[in-house]
Amino acid sequence: MSETVQVAALIDAATDGVEFDGLHVEDTTYGYRFETPAESHRGLSTDELGDAATGNEYVANWYYWQHEVAGDGTPRRAFLRWVEHANGDDTVPERLDALRTEGLTREWGELLVTARIRDGEHVYEVCHHEDAGEDDLESYTDPLDARQLVKHDDDGKYRPLSTAPSLPHGWVFTGLSGEELVRTVDFVYPATVANWHREREGELDVTHYREAAERQSGIYEIVSQLTPEQLEWATEACCVDSQCLKRREWEYDEDTEIDTPGGEGAFPCREPCSLFVAAARKFVTLERDEEREYTFELTPTEKEQVEDIIGAVADVRTDEIREADVNDGANRYRARYLRAKQMDDRGLSGTPTYDD
Repeated sequence: MSETVQVAALIDAATDGVEFDGLHVEDTTYGYRFETPAESHRGLSTDELGDAATGNEYVANWYYWQHEVAGDGTPRRAFLRWVEHANGDDTVPERLDALRTEGLTREWGELLVTARIRDGEHVYEVCHHEDAGEDDLESYTDPLDARQLVKHDDDGKYRPLSTAPSLPHGWVFTGLSGEELVRTVDFVYPATVANWHREREGELDVTHYREAAERQSGIYEIVSQLTPEQLEWATEACCVDSQCLKRREWEYDEDTEIDTPGGEGAFPCREPCSLFVAAARKFVTLERDEEREYTFELTPTEKEQVEDIIGAVADVRTDEIREADVNDGANRYRARYLRAKQMDDRGLSGTPTYDD
């Protein structure tokens, strides 16, 4: 935007006064007051105010946020200011200089968001944080493309949970405006910007598990039967950072906390999601089984191997185990050997699950 337009807007706003990021402008009885951390002028005429404001970085910064971004108090504006470190310790000139040179970055889940100033315009870029600095990324400019782009992981598997740490690699959105940036982020991680902003404003409405469970009906009505202890196991299975990038803020109820860590994510989880509720329904049915005592004869190494296999499946690392690495208990050949030795058509160690 031209400096003439910025100066005209500032003179117009001076009637009501301007207080923004270190810029102070006021129309007083004795003329205009114009102050920044670097300079101070009083008793200025309109022309003198225009001269002081022309080329001033504090004025350019004010105009961008107040007139181009606008929306004071909205999640969109708060997010863009966070991305640009606008509430940090750097002065406005220092921050604008960083935007013109290397740019400023933030991580949002698995996204890396970069803010820059190019040809006087604020532009934004989004990619997978592990792709930072890569030159062969497929470039996009339409936020709508993100909706399809993140439906499947790198292996082509459908991603039922948008906040799972399984974003595909190999793409970048470039040249985005502030509004386009927020739309892109919303397509990748729906509602996270809005909930993040509500939390910052102290307005996040949290629905704890017990309340959410009691709202369920039909086949999901049984999820209210999950005990606090079982909910601990369920959140450890589904809600830790390795499974979901949201930071869980809900508990069993207002008076009963869950010991499972809530996570370190930038954006909060305000209630159990539909995927968690579906999993909880299965956990309830699994807990209905009566315990039975089974006796298996395993060597100490075989016992540890069973533990290795369970861990590898739970942590989704079976594809990382090389076929030649027979020292890993979850190695495919090791698992097949254990099956050949310990299992027959009656089950593990020839022990049937149920009595004949």
